[in-house]
Amino acid sequence: MASCLVFLLLAFFAFSANADVFFDCGASDTYTDGNSIEWMGDGDMFQDSQAEVVQSSKTMSPVMSTLTVFTTRKKNCYSFSENKGNPLLVRASFFYGNYDKKSSPPSFDMHIDGNDWVTVKTSLDQLVNYEVVYVSKGDTTSICLAQTQPNQFPFISALEVRNLDSKMYNYLDPNYALFLRSRVAYGAKETVRLPDDAYDRIWVPATVDSGITSVASDAITIDVVNAPDNPPQAVLQNAITISSTSDSISINPGFPDQEVSIYMNLYFSEVTQLDTTQNRSFKAYIDKKPVSDPIIPPYGEVTETFINFTASSNTSFSLAANPDSTLPPLVNAMEVFYISDRLTDGTNSKDVEGLSELQKVFSDALHEWSGDPCLPSPYTWEWISCSNDTIPRITALDLSNFDLSGELPDFSSMDALVTINLQNSSINGLIPDFLGSLPNLKELNLADNYFSGTIPPSISTNKKLKLVVSGNPNLCVSGQSCQPTSTDGTTSSSIPSGRRKKSNKLPVILGTTIPIFVIFWAIVGFIVHHKRKTAAIIAITTGQTGGAKRRSGANNMRFEAVINEINVNIQDQTTTENDNQSDPQK
Repeated sequence: MASCLVFLLLAFFAFSANADVFFDCGASDTYTDGNSIEWMGDGDMFQDSQAEVVQSSKTMSPVMSTLTVFTTRKKNCYSFSENKGNPLLVRASFFYGNYDKKSSPPSFDMHIDGNDWVTVKTSLDQLVNYEVVYVSKGDTTSICLAQTQPNQFPFISALEVRNLDSKMYNYLDPNYALFLRSRVAYGAKETVRLPDDAYDRIWVPATVDSGITSVASDAITIDVVNAPDNPPQAVLQNAITISSTSDSISINPGFPDQEVSIYMNLYFSEVTQLDTTQNRSFKAYIDKKPVSDPIIPPYGEVTETFINFTASSNTSFSLAANPDSTLPPLVNAMEVFYISDRLTDGTNSKDVEGLSELQKVFSDALHEWSGDPCLPSPYTWEWISCSNDTIPRITALDLSNFDLSGELPDFSSMDALVTINLQNSSINGLIPDFLGSLPNLKELNLADNYFSGTIPPSISTNKKLKLVVSGNPNLCVSGQSCQPTSTDGTTSSSIPSGRRKKSNKLPVILGTTIPIFVIFWAIVGFIVHHKRKTAAIIAITTGQTGGAKRRSGANNMRFEAVINEINVNIQDQTTTENDNQSDPQK
């Protein structure tokens, strides 16, 4: 199921499979260190994260000088591509360094692929790191940080992911993870790691009790071919032993108070060439009961012993010589892991596929959401709801107010959805038909978007579905003429020509009659002016009074005729406009 998580990361930080990945958190550049490790800054990966610089005067590596802190969301995840079944070594490092000047190192949770990993407890001025050996369950792996306490914001200084050889740590079922408790190089004077260990495992020198003696190997080389977990030669060049075969080497890895399942690797290499009279043979004991076959360390080689048991703080572990041994026991190196609970398969793959389609189309709004969508259950993505099944299903999708832009993709694989809310965005295009075919869907809110076309019959005829489509101005109601929806959810239809509402004829009438009246009054003004001018001329012309009266009477008759003709034209024009309004064919 978890294999489909790869689809969620197409717009994120998916790196090529089988590649080691190194994040210098809080840094913005890519650089190569003295061990030829290429570190990548994560400055462009999260929009809502903050890059900080530590305030400590303690000398630390450049990688630990910066960190990324997350102040938003319930969980934030780093994700990367890996081939399914790859054994991985993942190490997360945390150096608080009083970056916020509050002298208050936070505590928070860390997850791997939806599974609980550890509660991170940071230190004021000490480097803290956590390591897990994990078999990739899918094509992507995610490491997530989750806030658990108010005002205690998760942060991270570095994240390292290394691919291990396929034969390493394979005694354990891949459905379980190994959380490192301790890794010790007995007799070593300093920490062993890269370049001595190709996987940069950190082997720390052991603090030995009184009566314990450190011894060095005189072998020029030590062959590790018979040790499946590839211990570096540097941790085999020294060992601890005791002086008497009657004594035992007591080993205390610091088991917790509560019982846990333990995965322990012990490495043995003889430090000198024994003669025929010498013999070193011993067994491992838990609570004074033997738990191993006789162990005989080889010279110039190494033998590895794996022990799986349950332990608590009251559990004792020791190495004691066999009765026929002439030499006391010795041990060169040890790894102790806690075994996880059975790992989850993650959110149902069908739902993960559907979410990936949404993230591809709406990458601007959704690209930062990674990790398992539903698990762990207190840290489900904020815009979904999930069932309580062992393999959870997504039952609700709430992307309202996410300002999504574009057409809806096909996420029909999410067939457990009961509620979909896409209100108040900029989604356009047709309403997909598959939305009406989701078998469990009861509420579909598409309001305040830019959907167009008609509502598919699979939705409009679904009586079990509560549909909201208000605020889509270009949307048409299925089965009728185009009826764009108004902002209040009502619809307006195109009315057939024979049933068209009467329109206001006033603008049309005014548009045709006003020019006629303007011409009319211009003519009137001209005639009146001409009449007055003629009368004045007649009045001052001697001997022409009778003729003037006759001409004045004739002019009056012509004026009245013009006025009557203009009135007739106005009435005819008005009648024509009324006829045109009542008959749309004209």
